[in-house]
Amino acid sequence: VKAIIEHEMKNGIPPNRIILGGFSQGGALSLYTALTCQHQLAGIVALSCWLPLHKAFPQAANNGVNKDIAILQCHGELDPMIPVRFGALTAEKLKSVVTPTKVQFKTFPGVMHSSCPQEMMAVKEFIEKLLPRI
Repeated sequence: VKAIIEHEMKNGIPPNRIILGGFSQGGALSLYTALTCQHQLAGIVALSCWLPLHKAFPQAANNGVNKDIAILQCHGELDPMIPVRFGALTAEKLKSVVTPTKVQFKTFPGVMHSSCPQEMMAVKEFIEKLLPRI
């Protein structure tokens, strides 16, 4: 993922216009990669996931380069694969790694290990706010 970020930067995309995001393992990878990245990124979308190697943080965060990164974390309240409790624990851990007010944790009642239109609307609004048209 870091090589993809480098590739995009070489193609003229500034890192502060790059958002990493994913669902489940993809969300976990996005969180870990962004928080250990050497470039200041725009944000992270982390859906139905957890922070891998959470005990390594905040020390693993690369000199706080992304201390002010915006994070949208969403989780289904009925997720049997990754219980919402793990999402909540991740959100609390993230607040010790980045500026706490930059972490949004939204849960969705009745949603299992999947997404819903309301979650996708939250993602859309988050991206539009972070990356206004240029």
